Amino acid sequence: MKATDVRKGHVILIDGQPCRVMDFTHRTPGNLRAFVQVRFRNLISGNTFDTRLNASDFVDQARLDTKEMQVLYQDAQGTHIMDQDTYDQVTLDQEVTGDMTPWLQPEMKFMVEWLGGKPIAINLPTTIELEVVETAPAMKTATKNASSKPAVLSNGVTVNVPEFVNQGERVRVNPNTGEYLERAK
Repeated sequence: MKATDVRKGHVILIDGQPCRVMDFTHRTPGNLRAFVQVRFRNLISGNTFDTRLNASDFVDQARLDTKEMQVLYQDAQGTHIMDQDTYDQVTLDQEVTGDMTPWLQPEMKFMVEWLGGKPIAINLPTTIELEVVETAPAMKTATKNASSKPAVLSNGVTVNVPEFVNQGERVRVNPNTGEYLERAK
């Protein structure tokens, strides 16, 4: 693929190492030639680095396989997951799950990216339904556009919710951004 087609989230092979594009900027400085400034994270070593690619350069995109997996449980070794088709079980360590670990709940289904038979990244669904276990009492005059308050969810994550949300209610949140979306119906 051309360097100008690189987007955030792509996995590119650089010197034989798979690297995920964390950020990119396409620049055309005046009369000079265009280039793409890219921030990569090496998926094997975990190192982050910046590089500059000419707009006319070609890069090799890594071939990733994706599978839907289901969370079984979490313990000190990591998150234990199962393939829904073959019932194969795999343990994802903290490096693969990263800051998404608290969002992984038992029986939850999500996508795992594989490179060479090894899990390298996870993609969570855009909405997760959780219970509010701790928050300040609701205000009687609260409206949808009122200010927000912190609430601790059943997975231990704290998010900001509107003033009208009570303890014990179920809410939908986006695990990728940690934002409150709506009350569950």
